[in-house]
Amino acid sequence: MKKYLFLFFLGISTYLSAQKIDYNTKKGFVAEGYDVVSYFEEKKPVEGKNKFTTTYDGAKFRFSSEKHLKMFTENPKKYVPQYGGYCAYAVAERNTKMYIDGEAYEIRDGKLYLFYSSFFGSKLEDWQEGDTKKLKVKADKNWEGLKHKKN
Repeated sequence: MKKYLFLFFLGISTYLSAQKIDYNTKKGFVAEGYDVVSYFEEKKPVEGKNKFTTTYDGAKFRFSSEKHLKMFTENPKKYVPQYGGYCAYAVAERNTKMYIDGEAYEIRDGKLYLFYSSFFGSKLEDWQEGDTKKLKVKADKNWEGLKHKKN
């Protein structure tokens, strides 16, 4: 009996201490509060509303409608941005997390990628002008080492 109790508590403590992914929540919500479902359904980012919020994997998300909130809660993995919502190009090329411009995005192979923009240009353009497949492979590899580190 003691053996089972020990294993039970060990499992619980492991679960509770497991690191969660560090999501980009610079403005309090993933994707700067834009409705992540809207990127797919509306083909453009739409700002979420405070009355349509949820938490997934420890991060807060906002939605523009109850319909989009429901769609997200039924299949969150479909809508969660890649690399915790950090700039995909920065994860790939600089092995670092960089905040994003919620309006600079790409949906590729059914996945949402977000990018940084500044006065000097958008990293989305650099991503699209480069070898996107190679960049994605690099970003996937780099993300394994970055995803649990707090920014």
